[in-house]
Amino acid sequence: MNADVQEKFDSYPTQIKPLILQLREIVFSVAEDLSLGEIDETLKWGEPSYQVKTGTPVRMDWKAKYPNQYFLFFQCQTKLVDTFRELYAEDLEFQDNRAIVLNVNSALPKKAIRHCIELAMKYKSIRHLPLLGS
Repeated sequence: MNADVQEKFDSYPTQIKPLILQLREIVFSVAEDLSLGEIDETLKWGEPSYQVKTGTPVRMDWKAKYPNQYFLFFQCQTKLVDTFRELYAEDLEFQDNRAIVLNVNSALPKKAIRHCIELAMKYKSIRHLPLLGS
């Protein structure tokens, strides 16, 4: 793990760190399952960020201002969150066109989150398609 990212993970409250680490594990699992190559793991805007050559960055974070929520952030200039909203309006909560909002007290909807991360990681090859090829 990138040292700056490790420091960020270590700064999360005890009950939050495993939730964010679970998102990180899904990112790496998707990249491996789809043979997408190396993941660039960095901090962007103070948030853990993950990107493969075929995709757009996926960031994740928890904010003290919203203690019962944690977030998956996506490039707001893309159609990603619009597509996620179309596909998963009943399963996920969204913040504008930039984030999936997750509740710390609810089970992670793994199948939907995995699919959203997959679409972000394949974004460069599907961005021209309606609903990003879904």
